[in-house]
Amino acid sequence: MTIREQLERREYEYLSPYAAKSQDSKGRGTVEAECDIRPVFQRDRDRILHSKSFRRLKQKTQVFLLPKGDHYRTRLTHTLEVSQNARTVAKALRLNEDLVEAIALGHDVGHTPFGHAGERALNKVTGGNFTHNEQSVRVLDKLEKHGAGLNLTWEVLDGIVNHKTSGTPFTLEGQIVRLSDKIAYINHDIDDAIRGGIIEEADIPSDLKAVLGVSSKVRLDTMIHDVITSSMDKDRITQSAEVEAAMIELRKFMFENVYLNPKAKSEEDKAVAMITKLYEYYLLHYEILPDEYLQMLGEGESKERVVCDYIAGMTDNYAVKKFEEFFVPQAWQ
Repeated sequence: MTIREQLERREYEYLSPYAAKSQDSKGRGTVEAECDIRPVFQRDRDRILHSKSFRRLKQKTQVFLLPKGDHYRTRLTHTLEVSQNARTVAKALRLNEDLVEAIALGHDVGHTPFGHAGERALNKVTGGNFTHNEQSVRVLDKLEKHGAGLNLTWEVLDGIVNHKTSGTPFTLEGQIVRLSDKIAYINHDIDDAIRGGIIEEADIPSDLKAVLGVSSKVRLDTMIHDVITSSMDKDRITQSAEVEAAMIELRKFMFENVYLNPKAKSEEDKAVAMITKLYEYYLLHYEILPDEYLQMLGEGESKERVVCDYIAGMTDNYAVKKFEEFFVPQAWQ
């Protein structure tokens, strides 16, 4: 019996009846030989961790565009916090940690440069055909490895594409990541907003503090404990009515005071204009795209789709560099 088979057997012995079992996976798009050591979801986690798109997250905006400071979250540190929250919940509920971690690590690899501002820009220029969750699946399933994709399991891709609020993940592990994403960004965005002088801890409504806690650390602890206690021995991941209502109100507070705050978002119009100009430029000069993207054109993909893929994959710094190269006279750079 291989190590993988021993681990698969152990999942049946230890994990919750509601957990996704590696041996029961719906499989990959292309059948391949099993690893003798790692179950399928662990292999998926490793593939995402070693991918180029995952590494690029370190230079992609979370909320604040190119912030002046070393301690603001990036898309990468956000992803790691989501993963840690999700694994904590999964371990407590005896669900599949490998599946949870794979979904968490891959859920945002389709994000554009400049965060949601870049996403809105690409969605507009493509006529409403771009969302970061669908792009994450496209990156992992199609664009990675020079067009071969990572050949991930169905469960991982399902959790990634359904991690937005409107999504309905098939597995409980996917449901954990969907909720852990919100718990992570609400709490760390408050921390970053306070660091950036956008809000103060005293600005958070007292009734929400009474339910969730008086600091980011306490609120994070409250939300995670609540998910665990509310979901124990159930076939779905849920929250108590009181904590869920308070978290929804706290998210509204963040939209009103941070996400839509002119001080926090003063540079977003510039970012949208930059992404739009880059998209228009590459449509006219698509021949300068890297060879792997030109190959996609030769395989029947539209120019609009390929240019969108290329720009979505850029880091913030690379997008600025290309914009300066195309639109700023060298003497001014």
